[in-house]
Amino acid sequence: MEINKDLIAASSTPLVLAILAEKDSYGYAILQRVRELSGGQMEWTDGMLYPVLHRLERLGHVVARWEVAESGRRRKYYRITAQGRARLAEESEQWKAVNSTLQGIWRALSIPGPANHAASAAPMPQEP
Repeated sequence: MEINKDLIAASSTPLVLAILAEKDSYGYAILQRVRELSGGQMEWTDGMLYPVLHRLERLGHVVARWEVAESGRRRKYYRITAQGRARLAEESEQWKAVNSTLQGIWRALSIPGPANHAASAAPMPQEP
């Protein structure tokens, strides 16, 4: 199943913020975490992720720092800010409302929802 690009774009902010709420991370690791959380259903690219990270940085939702990995390679790590955590909480409430609405209409129409989808079993990060 290919996920619609509009849906991927709409979910990018809460996904990135939630991943950074787990721990500080860098671009490639964020891409890997998205793939892991989605059960391979979402394949983000650098060209999709970095504009999101840069926008979140401009908005004050994340801050970045350079570190040198054990391999000697420099990596730009991102950390969620208090403002980013507040935004994540807002996004979480909005997505819960959207999900509840969709689940309700799918039940009314007897359309199977994503409850049987493998990715829905992935644990959601807990807000601290």
